[in-house]
Amino acid sequence: MDDAGSYSLMLHGGAGAYADSKDADGAAYLDSIRAVLEQGRALLEAGGAALETVEACAVLLEDNPLFNAGRGSVLNAAGRVEMDAAIMDGRNLAAGAVAAVDGIANPVSLARRVLDGGEHVLLVAEGAMQFADDCGIPRVGNDYFYTSARLEQFRRLQQSGSGRGPGGEGASNQEGGTIGAVARDLEGNLAAATSSGGIINKRVGRVGDSPLIGAGIYADNETCAVSATGFGEDFMRTVLARIIADFILMQGMDASRATAAGIEYLVRKVNGRGGAIVIDNHGNCASGFSTRKMVHGWIEHGARAFCRF
Repeated sequence: MDDAGSYSLMLHGGAGAYADSKDADGAAYLDSIRAVLEQGRALLEAGGAALETVEACAVLLEDNPLFNAGRGSVLNAAGRVEMDAAIMDGRNLAAGAVAAVDGIANPVSLARRVLDGGEHVLLVAEGAMQFADDCGIPRVGNDYFYTSARLEQFRRLQQSGSGRGPGGEGASNQEGGTIGAVARDLEGNLAAATSSGGIINKRVGRVGDSPLIGAGIYADNETCAVSATGFGEDFMRTVLARIIADFILMQGMDASRATAAGIEYLVRKVNGRGGAIVIDNHGNCASGFSTRKMVHGWIEHGARAFCRF
């Protein structure tokens, strides 16, 4: 299809062991992704920029407690929320990211303020929180994040003693994961956003791949926009988002081939668990994952929306 004057949008809500799409819980994930896709479509059809669209879509997903980002973030070993987020503009490689922040309803919007400031790319912990104060971004109380589902999940894990990481509930078996958005607008510009509460029961101060440019996120008009999800350490070790972009840049692959090659590399090198959504510079959409499922949806070249696990 001719990509001139068309837009594309992809969203994900994490990779893991989700409920079946025929179950009520599984349907809720798909319905949520579909609703946000249509709101993103309205922005892009009206001439909205890819950067604004991925931020807006990420905010909507952060506000939904189903997903492990923003309000629905999982709790760390201290029973608190620590969130990571990043956003990137494919026009000029401008990027902003925050890590280990709490009390911020929409970490992706704080990351956007870092991008707009242009001075730094990544701010963490108290430094990021002070920046939020300087920007006038209000803080929210802990009760905003302590949803009944997350408290019960945390108590269950603590009682079971199953721990964190590769063998724990917080890894690839977790339902409700990292959220992400990638878009190509009518001008042909690409952008990506990723936001995450990380791994349940993680060590205090642990930072995953979501705020790391080239690992959990990447956008370059010359190649593609990528948002990754899964066990973050695997993506950090492989710099997977940039690997996918390099398959396009160096080997001339399209989104589908580059994504498949990237997931094969992830598994071959570190037996990595997770997935990615990708839109290439022609607006072609692709997804790939090594976990049982990855909830995601897409609008390719302005066509109707599709959602699946």
